[in-house]
Amino acid sequence: MRSNPTGRQLRLGVELRKLRERAGLTSTEAGQLLGVKQNQVSNMESGRMGVSPERVRMLACHYDCPDKVLIEALTRMTSDRTRGWWEEYRELLPGALLDLAELEHHAESLRDSITARIPGLLQTHDYAREIFRQAVTELSPPDIEHRLSFRIKRQTVLYRRSPTPYEAVIHEAALRMKVGGSAVARQQLQHLLAMSDRDDITLRAITFDAGAYPGSGQSIYYVHGPVAPLDTVYLDQSHGLVFLDAEAQLHKYRTLFERLEAVALSPDKTRDLIHSVAQEL
Repeated sequence: MRSNPTGRQLRLGVELRKLRERAGLTSTEAGQLLGVKQNQVSNMESGRMGVSPERVRMLACHYDCPDKVLIEALTRMTSDRTRGWWEEYRELLPGALLDLAELEHHAESLRDSITARIPGLLQTHDYAREIFRQAVTELSPPDIEHRLSFRIKRQTVLYRRSPTPYEAVIHEAALRMKVGGSAVARQQLQHLLAMSDRDDITLRAITFDAGAYPGSGQSIYYVHGPVAPLDTVYLDQSHGLVFLDAEAQLHKYRTLFERLEAVALSPDKTRDLIHSVAQEL
């Protein structure tokens, strides 16, 4: 029995519960079909008990789930025993940050929208350090360094042999904000330009002239899973970190990103804007 399931293990359990509920079955009824006790079904759905690929397929059969692609994606989640680099931070950082790193590690692609700062996966060391220094809950120097090293290690998804495709919509305000002073801000913009040259990274900017736009003032991180039902939305809010995976929520944020991209500059014009802002520093 797991005492501390990872975010991925919790998500597998959530998806199994969704399948059961769509089938109109109680956990007791599901247990009867499997020949196990109700509490075992509950433990599987809470991520506290491991589930084999065969059991996932059996559950899908009992639940009359016709989505073979989804079922195969769920079986792959059961067989992945990855305990990645983020585990070394388990006693140092909030668990939600470790869940985010695990999500990114397995993601098919990533989409980011942010207003007041450069996205974390694109931040330089000096820029990120200044962001952590300005945290509302003041961080100690060791805590700042732990968070900094964690953020930089998260960026490895953009540098590995098969980089994760990444798209970001960044407001002009974030480009012009002199985080850490002119020298740090200039270095950050130069880093953005270098990253935007990569085939797997797409940057789009929303200018001040665009006025109000959908989702303004909200930072949104959309993590694409192997199939759409396994997508996740991550919101970094003042009261804490929030993960969303309900179908209606995923549809809402997919639509929001489409509308954001409709008002944003093209990648080429975004590069021109970044270059222009950098020259002004």
